[in-house]
Amino acid sequence: MLASIFNDVIGPVMRGPSSSHCAAALRIGRLARDLMGGAFEEVLIEFDRNGSLPTTHDSQGSDMGLGGGLMGWEADDERLPNSMQALRETGVCIRIKTVDAGDPHPNTYRLTLRNGPETRFLRAISTGGGMIEVLNVDGFEVSLSGDCFETLLWVRSDGPELARRLATLLDANAVLAHEAGGTHLVEVKAGEFVSDAILSRLNGAFDIQAVKRLSPVLPVLSQRDAQVPFTTCADMLRYDAGRNTPLWKLGVQYEMARGGLTEAEVIAKMVDLVRILRQSIAQGIAGTRYDDRVLGHQSGKFNELVRAGRLLNGGVLDRIVLYVSALMEVKSAMGVIVAAPTAGACAALPGAVIATAEELGIGEVEMARAMLAGGIIGIFITTQSSFAAEVGGCQAEGGSAACMAAAALVDMAGGTLAQSVAAASLALQSMLGLICDPIANRVEAPCLGKNVMAASNALACANMALADYDPLIPLDEVIETAKRVASQMPRELRCTALGGLSTTPTSKAIEQRLTAGKAAACGSCGGRPPNNSQAT
Repeated sequence: MLASIFNDVIGPVMRGPSSSHCAAALRIGRLARDLMGGAFEEVLIEFDRNGSLPTTHDSQGSDMGLGGGLMGWEADDERLPNSMQALRETGVCIRIKTVDAGDPHPNTYRLTLRNGPETRFLRAISTGGGMIEVLNVDGFEVSLSGDCFETLLWVRSDGPELARRLATLLDANAVLAHEAGGTHLVEVKAGEFVSDAILSRLNGAFDIQAVKRLSPVLPVLSQRDAQVPFTTCADMLRYDAGRNTPLWKLGVQYEMARGGLTEAEVIAKMVDLVRILRQSIAQGIAGTRYDDRVLGHQSGKFNELVRAGRLLNGGVLDRIVLYVSALMEVKSAMGVIVAAPTAGACAALPGAVIATAEELGIGEVEMARAMLAGGIIGIFITTQSSFAAEVGGCQAEGGSAACMAAAALVDMAGGTLAQSVAAASLALQSMLGLICDPIANRVEAPCLGKNVMAASNALACANMALADYDPLIPLDEVIETAKRVASQMPRELRCTALGGLSTTPTSKAIEQRLTAGKAAACGSCGGRPPNNSQAT
């Protein structure tokens, strides 16, 4: 699947502490629900003992996301904090087990769903920033990313012939035949589901045992035979051929080719996200509350002291710190945020872009263009590496956000294409090896400080690049280095809550206090956690 700025880099619009846990789990849950036609009585959720999920699935939102997905909700639904309880109230029995599965990816979900005589199995991974891949359905090795309408057909025999016939009848992205244990699964990826009329024509010639239709979960669908102009920074510079095209415009050209969109549609989609982000910033500054979090409302006092001139004068950096803090507080209060590129690093890029744009007196269209400039840098990262902290520590999240934000700021300031790329290289170089160690297993601290650091780093590197500082190492080589560093990181220093600050006595004490408070709250309300996600 070709990466998309709106699928892979800027998005999803969501609630919850972590996109790779909550938003991704929700999308996996949505696909699992469709696999059962929306009807199931039992769900067994299994996590590999050596993965990241046994220690993080509750506190970082996987349970919440899976419950919401199995209920058929969207990632920004205000009911998400209570999703598992809501699912149980429909009569569904839910079991969560830790197993020795030997799964190679740390974010692996194994779901077994039952309803009367029907049992289905799904194994999927969260690859970072809310993106997913379903690897196995009922023992068939597949690759489903939620980027198209999937029609799955179980057939006793002649799967390849059924696939051939469907390919002649449909304008599909792909028609694939899978075999396992003497049974066949035919998978149709298309812009719409295979109709009942077509299935009726084929049913007499083929013994079709079951049909399942899985709806897309991504905002931009894949197009048949789509081709993009570039996938690396070096390719982009060759494509530009010295014309000095603004980076935002190259981002637009990429997304037009990727999603079959017009320039106006691409910009409008990003303007919509900018407006959501600005609303979230205002909500954060006004104040949020949520019982199950580490940090309270702090951005309001920062705003008051800046306005009163009682802090050291940081210029535009003061507004950046304020906006980053506000976005992180909204995220921690289960408010609506935009993962950019992840929920854990949701604040650095938009906080830097929106704050700087307001200081410069420019509007939402220019903000959207800057976000698109950062987005195309994110395409190079996600295509070659990963945004998942479980794979690469916080360098994969905060480092990527700083890289994207630095390029966005240069582009917004009218810098050259070469300067935008240089800023991105400088920013990522300075954040290699950053670990992920959430205090009390919540994605709040030191995540807040790392988002502020990423945004501050982006501002500094943008000005350095505008002054023609030499990054020395090309951006693609820095991205490849980040991927190599990620592979050299001990598991304990990635997002498993097994290293760094997360293992300190104070962190453990905070976690115990929050766990005890959550249990007491559930007991006092009949098993339903209180919904404290409202802004005050």
